Amino acid sequence: MASTLEKFIHSLDLRALPRVLQIQSGIYCQGSVYEMFGNECSLSTEEVIKVIGFKINKLIASICENNEVSQFSAKVELPLNFPGLYKVVADKTPYISIEEIVKKVSIGPTRFGHPCFYSTEDIQLANFTIKHDEKITFNSVEEVHGTMAVNCVVVRNNQSHSFTLPLSQEGEFYECEDDQIYTLKEIAEWKIPKCRNRIVKLSNTAHTWDSSSPLPENFNGCLILMPVYEVQAVTKFRKDIVHILSDLDVEVKDVTDCYDIRSFLQPLSLEDIFERTNKEFPMVAEIMEGPSGSQKPYNLLSTGKEIVIYKKYQAARVLASEMRSDSSKRHYLIPMSYKGKFKRRPREFPTAYDLEIARSEKEHLHVVATKAFSSPFKELLSVSVGDQFLVQQCQTSEVLYEGRKKLIDVLACEQILSDSHKKVLLPMYMEGGFVEVIHDKKQYHLSEICKEFHFPFNVKVSVRDLSIEKDVLAAAPGLQFEEEITDSYLLISSASSPAESWEIPVYRLNMLVHLLSKDVQTVVPPVTRTTVEEVSKQEYYMLRRYENLTLHPPPRPPKKPTAAAAPPPIFAVPKQGVSDVLQAPKNFYIDTTKKLCSNQAADVLELQVNCQNDLVHRENKDMTGKATLVETTVTKGLARNYEAEEEEEEEHDYSYIDENIVENIRKVFHDTSIRNEHSLSRGRRDI
Repeated sequence: MASTLEKFIHSLDLRALPRVLQIQSGIYCQGSVYEMFGNECSLSTEEVIKVIGFKINKLIASICENNEVSQFSAKVELPLNFPGLYKVVADKTPYISIEEIVKKVSIGPTRFGHPCFYSTEDIQLANFTIKHDEKITFNSVEEVHGTMAVNCVVVRNNQSHSFTLPLSQEGEFYECEDDQIYTLKEIAEWKIPKCRNRIVKLSNTAHTWDSSSPLPENFNGCLILMPVYEVQAVTKFRKDIVHILSDLDVEVKDVTDCYDIRSFLQPLSLEDIFERTNKEFPMVAEIMEGPSGSQKPYNLLSTGKEIVIYKKYQAARVLASEMRSDSSKRHYLIPMSYKGKFKRRPREFPTAYDLEIARSEKEHLHVVATKAFSSPFKELLSVSVGDQFLVQQCQTSEVLYEGRKKLIDVLACEQILSDSHKKVLLPMYMEGGFVEVIHDKKQYHLSEICKEFHFPFNVKVSVRDLSIEKDVLAAAPGLQFEEEITDSYLLISSASSPAESWEIPVYRLNMLVHLLSKDVQTVVPPVTRTTVEEVSKQEYYMLRRYENLTLHPPPRPPKKPTAAAAPPPIFAVPKQGVSDVLQAPKNFYIDTTKKLCSNQAADVLELQVNCQNDLVHRENKDMTGKATLVETTVTKGLARNYEAEEEEEEEHDYSYIDENIVENIRKVFHDTSIRNEHSLSRGRRDI
């Protein structure tokens, strides 16, 4: 039975791919190879295509009134990066079974993929009863004792109760109200059910209107969103991937069951290649869709080029970031084969607690105070700007607090005076500022740093890697080595001129190939070239996300013991935010369907990364102009004294958390909603 391409794609389940479609009718321009803006804009009648994937390309929005489209409303196109934050309006149309929910609603590993529903009737399970109108959170779908089921949770009296619901469970299930706010990209990826539109309400919290906006000025109403998909397909007569927009005016028929799907080329992603057994390597492949990028080897991987894939393996990398205070900070993955050398750079510590984390048994940590601190206890030292210390160890000390003796954690140090050393104690809760004094002038290889020091670790390239045509690390003003990670790679070379081989990352390179039945001329790969991989902001936070699962963060620094409650620190992370992002394994060999990485997700991950960095740079805004001048002078003076042979660094002015605007807005919005609900509840009780 024929249907429009739009209707077919809207109802298609990703798990049912690939599907073979025959074009029944439509408008086309001189054959099926006519393209516009990179997308197919016509298909010939009777032509056969194999659909291998699809994703939302843009959204068509209509202004609605009373949850209905206004008859005077014009439709406008909204790109996925259209600014603003939106609340999702609960769908008033019920779902008749759990199976329908699973087919139409996105359920995944992130907090965006945990939809909530309620049933209009009680559901009796073996040892549990779900009450009507009770909020049910859907967490994941899996096979339980041979039957597909959904893992669910309900919360009663602040206690979570877990259970499973089979897909065969019937009833009337309605979507719960969602008090969170989302970007359009997040809504497109997670919050638009199949075969249904989505109504959203604009939140004025983050939206600013300008003349180029397709929405009316001061608009704060509701929009009905309809997705337009980009369909990825292969044809019988082309060796590349074609991209078709789902709103193309053609009719199609699903002929998968009566067509030999093997007659099409079989596109394989790098993940598909990596899943092959070691016995199948080496292999020859032709690139059907190459990656974007100007640096080697990406500029060599063009469509139609033949490559040899020698083997798959796991390789170690060091994740490093430039030491900059502006938004242009770049991130790199450095291979252990990097032949350059590094010199140490001073680290900065915002609290005494960070000094305890950073201290080493091999050498005394020597620091200079850049912020004054007045101790409330006579047993503990008050610190002035310029005081120098050798950090010893953490211990407990007895202090007199409100007329009673009390044990608190302190940091034992030696204060360096003009002609002697003095043993002193610093409170662990001390929020000061310290900069490291570097006495070590040795030049280190990357492997030596990984073996002898703890991360994070600050360095600068002193001798660049001459085997690299353009060593991007040498131009960096300073680097912070953050973590040593393990990632998945394929070793490849050109099939026509295999003079050198390259390592390409499996999970960060969008590339499709098809295998050729050709013999590999030489089984032994040529010399492997060292490549420093620059990763995007989104990729960086995803790397930190997966790695940090096994790095248990230290407890919070103890608070200053005063009678009045201290305000929460600026770097406090909401409990929900931390638990949500710690959801993935350390091994990067994962299903790519779990790696959706929106701009908003990157912001959420940025919050956790900033808060889990053991040693952080923080702007001290509560000092007077004179004190700030002294701090800056001390910091700059140390940099000149201990690394005079380097160029003078730009002044570091790091903020502990300064880029996670959307998530902070989200939290404020959520807290306000809760307070409003509590006020409403109290009002009802008073009545």
